[in-house]
Amino acid sequence: MLLNVSYNDKTRTQQIDAAVGKPFPLKERFAMGGIGSPKLHITETSIEIQNLLILDNNLNTCNIEMRPKGIIVRFRSLLETYGLIIPYYKLKIYKGDFAIYSIYMDHYFIKVRSDTKAIQNYFKKLMDYKADNAPTSIDDL
Repeated sequence: MLLNVSYNDKTRTQQIDAAVGKPFPLKERFAMGGIGSPKLHITETSIEIQNLLILDNNLNTCNIEMRPKGIIVRFRSLLETYGLIIPYYKLKIYKGDFAIYSIYMDHYFIKVRSDTKAIQNYFKKLMDYKADNAPTSIDDL
């Protein structure tokens, strides 16, 4: 779901926590080596997100926050902050062209440039966490 997360709203916070879980405690963040991504440069997006990004002339960037049950992709448009809330069971990540990662959820997608080793390491950590904490598949039984 795509939400405006600029303002603290108790019902919006509960909605996000229900979808992707509460933020990791500080001790777990240190153990994981951080939960936030470096600054990601957006190369292409779905039409709903593109309509928000073209409203201003700023550089299109985003960042990703890991949560226990999903991720939040945050980006800014005008003076507002928007979040794409993606539970792990709906998250699809593809490594496409040279140094491009695609993040898909339902009909939303964001393609980001991964031209540094830090970004590539973050996506590896994200995919490993998703694989380790995925529910048991019927094929595994």
